[in-house]
Amino acid sequence: MAFSAENRKGTMSGILFVAIFAAAATYIAGLGPVKALGLSPLVIGIVMGIFYANTLHNQMPKEWQTGITFSGKKILRFAIVIYGFRITFQQIAEVGMDGFLVSLIMLSSTLILGSWVGTKIFGMEKDTSILTASGAAVCGAAAVLATEPVLKAEEYKTAIAVSMVVLFGTISMFLYPVLYTTIIEHATGFLHMTAREFGIYVGGTIHEVAQVVAVPASVPGAPTEMADAAVIVKMTRVIMIAPMLIVLGLYLAWSAKKEGGSRNEKTKLVIPWFAVYFIMVAGFNSFHLIPQNIVDIINEIDTFLLTMAMTALGMGTIFAKFKGLGLAPVYTALSMFVWLVGGGFIITKTVVEFL
Repeated sequence: MAFSAENRKGTMSGILFVAIFAAAATYIAGLGPVKALGLSPLVIGIVMGIFYANTLHNQMPKEWQTGITFSGKKILRFAIVIYGFRITFQQIAEVGMDGFLVSLIMLSSTLILGSWVGTKIFGMEKDTSILTASGAAVCGAAAVLATEPVLKAEEYKTAIAVSMVVLFGTISMFLYPVLYTTIIEHATGFLHMTAREFGIYVGGTIHEVAQVVAVPASVPGAPTEMADAAVIVKMTRVIMIAPMLIVLGLYLAWSAKKEGGSRNEKTKLVIPWFAVYFIMVAGFNSFHLIPQNIVDIINEIDTFLLTMAMTALGMGTIFAKFKGLGLAPVYTALSMFVWLVGGGFIITKTVVEFL
């Protein structure tokens, strides 16, 4: 046990060690040039953790490992729960049926496509494929983190998925404003999008919340309805992570049972209760019982806790474990990126015009 009499001191030291790294990551993410790139503290944290794991890891007292594991598991789940303070049900209702359908279709199709392409086409094992797909389908690194406990995946697989999300999410952040200003804004017919339509497209297809915020801000003279639609649709995708994880748990139990793996621990249905609590917190937040300035503080604390979890996962990522994977993760993530950009455009236009 992490906090048993013999492990308590080492656990606390490990948690403090991770917190120091997370504080440094938070500081770095706030620096001008880094902030301009849209890199969140979560991404900086996992990079720092990976660097440490592959350089100075052997210098750390072994007793601290329980604290690092605690940060990557328990703190992570608590952080996902209070992530619900970022969302209200009113926001979801505000976006309308077209925005909701775009979110649902893009999440489902990207998750299924990415998982299938990764395993069947590029030969990746199932956990890495699903983690990579969940990051692209929902909300980037936070979705990868939320999916990891359901899969019981190893840290290095999570790190692979996060790195793919960061790579193609960053490309999206620079690509979308260029597409809008050079093609979409001036086009006629099917290729043209209104500001609201483009906002739905951005919110329904770009990986990270921060990247979604950055895109409308990068479009010269963009009306507020573009940014509003983008953020609300994105937050609709975020809250869908809870039902996605529950369905994923059911699928894993069914799949393992079908394969006859009665002794495989994944045959047991795992209900991700933290996902259920996440919805409950979002529901509570919808009543606006807590002043907004307090909610903002809670969200800042939550970001720090998520950064701690990412840092801890990075500390468990050893490059030697990557051998044999080759470029399969890149090809898988690229396939999803093409679908998000191209397929997402078609889905958005079709749904908006149909409704």
